[in-house]
Amino acid sequence: MFPKNKTFIAAEIGINHNGDMKLAKEMIKMAKESGADAVKFQNYKTEDFILNKEIKYKYMSQGKLKEEYQFEMFKRYELNFTQLQDLKSFSDELGIVFFSTPTGISGINELLKLNVKFLKNGSDFIQNLPLIKEMGKTALPCILSTGMSTLSHIDEAVNAFESGGGKEMVILHCVSQYPTPNNEVNLRKINSLKLAFGYPVGFSDHTYGSTAALGAVALGACFIEKHFTLSHDLPGPDHRFSSTPEEFLELTTKIRLLEDSLGESRIEPTNKEKLNAKSFQLSCVAKTNIKSGSKIKSSHISFSRPGSGLSPKMYSYLIGKILVKDKIKGEIFRISDLK
Repeated sequence: MFPKNKTFIAAEIGINHNGDMKLAKEMIKMAKESGADAVKFQNYKTEDFILNKEIKYKYMSQGKLKEEYQFEMFKRYELNFTQLQDLKSFSDELGIVFFSTPTGISGINELLKLNVKFLKNGSDFIQNLPLIKEMGKTALPCILSTGMSTLSHIDEAVNAFESGGGKEMVILHCVSQYPTPNNEVNLRKINSLKLAFGYPVGFSDHTYGSTAALGAVALGACFIEKHFTLSHDLPGPDHRFSSTPEEFLELTTKIRLLEDSLGESRIEPTNKEKLNAKSFQLSCVAKTNIKSGSKIKSSHISFSRPGSGLSPKMYSYLIGKILVKDKIKGEIFRISDLK
């Protein structure tokens, strides 16, 4: 589904477009320039998850605590199909992958019409097993976010996806706390999820900075998703903890460098190390001048660079051997010197 040995990095635009198509397109453009492989939106229908219009939400925006009705807030950020189509076409033109989180079958159908490469299920919908089963029926890969979930919740979701016929999935370790303190990220869950379910695992990052995401990649995360904004000062609930283009570029650059550093798991010297070994490692050398015909004693042997002669591990082998040629102090011992 995704390239091997390369982390797939998604810029989570989510609702940070603030319902403004011009802003949304500028965010797609800047995400591409910041090294993102994909941009993620949400093609939700507010009525799919909020019917009580009196539920309120408190959040920090532009340095102030704000409170408003959730239904009104989410309605303000809804994207209709025509807008989604426009954003998908714009992403295609720029060569960046477009994907989205639906909240109902109609949302899945919208994304199928747009010919997206995969679907995303949000943490808040992980117990919506009928929806996850419908995702499985599409035969598209699914990204399953696991914030607020127990192991049994995840197991049920995976089974629902597979029962719908789904075969390809990435499970995202996620902490649904905005922002997430570093001491609550628990990156070790990444390996636990791999062992428990056998699917590739990624990380949906809600922390400040890049430390957690880099740690996730080092632990084997194949997919990183991080909120993206053009400015922390834009109005809205998610801008303050999202990454700006400069911050996101720093993240993607560091991830690519880290990937180079991870390399292979096979334990052997690199090609350069093999060359360096001849210069840097040690050989058995004459500690003093030694005449031909002498029986070698421990007092005759020292260790010194270069490493092109007999290794120090041959020390015991040398003891008692007869020299067939003179040796000067510091000269390397070779098999041809002995009898």
